[in-house]
Amino acid sequence: MKYEFEPKLITVLKKGYPSGQFIPDLTAGVLTGIVALPLAIAFAIASGVKPEQGLYTAIIAGGIISLLSGSRVQIGGPTGAFIVVVFAIVQKFGINGLAVATIMAGIMLVIMGLLKLGNAIKYIPYPVTVGFTSGIALIIAITQIKDFFGLQTGDMPAELTGKIQSLAANFNTVSWPALGVGAASIVIMLTCRKISPRIPGALIAILLSTVVSAVFALPLDTINSRFGSVPSSLPMPSLPGINMELVITMFPSAITIALLAGIESLLSAVVADGMTGFKHRSNAELIAQGAANIICPLFGGIPATGAIARTATNIKNGGRTPLAGIIHAVTLLLILIFFGKWAGLIPMASLSAVLLVVAYNMSEWKLFVRMFKSPKSDSAIMLITFLLTVLVDLTVAIQVGVVLAALLFMHRMESVSDAKLVNYSDPDQEEEEDDDHNIKNYTIPDGVEIFEINGPFFFGAAAKFKDSVNFIEKKPRVLVLRMRHVNAIDATGIRALEDIASSMKKIHTTLLISGLKKQPAKVLKRSGTLELVGHGNIHKNIGTALLHAAKIIGAAVKS
Repeated sequence: MKYEFEPKLITVLKKGYPSGQFIPDLTAGVLTGIVALPLAIAFAIASGVKPEQGLYTAIIAGGIISLLSGSRVQIGGPTGAFIVVVFAIVQKFGINGLAVATIMAGIMLVIMGLLKLGNAIKYIPYPVTVGFTSGIALIIAITQIKDFFGLQTGDMPAELTGKIQSLAANFNTVSWPALGVGAASIVIMLTCRKISPRIPGALIAILLSTVVSAVFALPLDTINSRFGSVPSSLPMPSLPGINMELVITMFPSAITIALLAGIESLLSAVVADGMTGFKHRSNAELIAQGAANIICPLFGGIPATGAIARTATNIKNGGRTPLAGIIHAVTLLLILIFFGKWAGLIPMASLSAVLLVVAYNMSEWKLFVRMFKSPKSDSAIMLITFLLTVLVDLTVAIQVGVVLAALLFMHRMESVSDAKLVNYSDPDQEEEEDDDHNIKNYTIPDGVEIFEINGPFFFGAAAKFKDSVNFIEKKPRVLVLRMRHVNAIDATGIRALEDIASSMKKIHTTLLISGLKKQPAKVLKRSGTLELVGHGNIHKNIGTALLHAAKIIGAAVKS
């Protein structure tokens, strides 16, 4: 806890950088930078921005994340998860709107880290994550069909259904050179992966396709023909145009960017922990991601987060300290300076092939199909999130998915919570014989009713509780509320207890509570509910509660 905000780079330097680790970190950093090059360009183009903006993001954000990260081996930069949301923002609000939303998201991430929400963000429901990830993968794949086949479609519609219709209507304009280059690029990437996962298949495919298309003067769209030449240096930082109206407009998009960045980066850090045996600091990680997303837009960058594939590449090549991530960013900067002008010759068909492979890996379609074997409610949430991502909007999909999952959780909490009068002639309510406070050890006096709550005392159980108590036909002289199996209580549960305590006083029934556990006792004390019930009416176990009840009604309890 003492070091939860401390970047791992500082920790490594405090302990002393291992002398034998520099060469592995250098090798891993250079190779990861090479792997990141085509991905950064491809993600930028697919997001609707210039290719160099992807490089700026990988350099600036990648360097900042490694400097401040709560993980030793995290590699940051643009990722496929952002393509859909970035494209939508750029289409509606332009680059300035994207910059404002990204900065706002960065501020949110820093606040989340400072509030120690690093662990909480991991609990985004799994069906929601699978749903929007698979939806993003499908959208990426569909948007790459045009360049992969070299179709002449003109300006594509913004909505996905319009894109599909346009692609279908213009499929007779297939460019065979483009299709050949795209297909060859996929074959090269798959072959490289089969030989060794360490081989940068995407880079090799792009280099070979660029050389072949240039030597044979193939009639292909390239980065130069589509976007113009790629700069060979970083731009000077500049602030975007910000006003209150734009801030309010971009707020929902900023939330989506922040959630995606938080989820992706922490998921990547968890995967890295499993591969290395290290343990990341989730709150420091969120602060690092926030800082990167605040600064990166000043240089024309787009949203960034931890990249699982590039982080894994770093680890597999020997990277074990943040220095490898810093070297990865420096490598990309040197490539931009010395080879940036050549990037304009890259065929769009080859980049589309890279993104199609990324989309396939991202989809995890086997996991998507397997989710349908989960409880129907979970698979329904996944499917709804997926369809909303594809057909409506990623922001809406995440919001609706989280709300539906929360409602499902509430329903499940209600189903595992129980509140009813105790009737020990019912076999289902028999207690364990070795329980020191087994109710069978006591005689329950006439005029005493025992009411037991099992499970979390949340709003669902609170409603059951009030209905059941109000249903008691003959009002008892003493009502014992047994709470030995209540581990947690919320505000609705507190209010239900207060309502019952007040109603019991009106009919001159004494309310006793037994078996309070730590969390409910603390919450009830802080809320003043214990004072309402009366501290003398709170008992450690059912035995002392029944003794008190016996004194109230003048009966003897035999144990």
